[in-house]
Amino acid sequence: MLVYLYQDLLTGDELLSDSFPYKEIQNGMLWEVEGKWVVKGVVDVDIGANPSAEQGEDEGVDDNDVRVVDIVDTFRLQEQPSIDKKTFPTRLMTFIKRYIKLLTPKLDKAKQELFKKHIEATSKFLLSKIKDLQFFVGESMLDDGSLVFACYKDAATDPTFLYLAYGLKEIKC
Repeated sequence: MLVYLYQDLLTGDELLSDSFPYKEIQNGMLWEVEGKWVVKGVVDVDIGANPSAEQGEDEGVDDNDVRVVDIVDTFRLQEQPSIDKKTFPTRLMTFIKRYIKLLTPKLDKAKQELFKKHIEATSKFLLSKIKDLQFFVGESMLDDGSLVFACYKDAATDPTFLYLAYGLKEIKC
């Protein structure tokens, strides 16, 4: 079965795969992907030994189980520290200007034109949601890579992720 991974075009970090369906928004500039909280437990390895007679039955809940967001865990996304929402709009605009400068030369001419045409509206869209966003980067934590944004829409219990689509490179596996 053919699988598609989506890498950050600037850093090479794997950020998404086709096992997480996306919806294009903001004229195709952003991909919206639904994440889910899941329980990740310790791997139970059966080595063939009989459990001690003194041990009770498995109670079904392991203290080592941890709740994680599937996308964050699968792609080892790194959450960025809490950000001062008053100064962040300026920081986001600085990031976007640098991102445009780094990403544009890596796009073909047609994508460059569409990217330049729609990035301003996309930036305004992200700024309008600033108070509700969490920020993630890829595993390498390189400053020049894409940001992945997460929010909880309409009081949802699971997060929605927003990816800058033009910064993703499709890899067939």
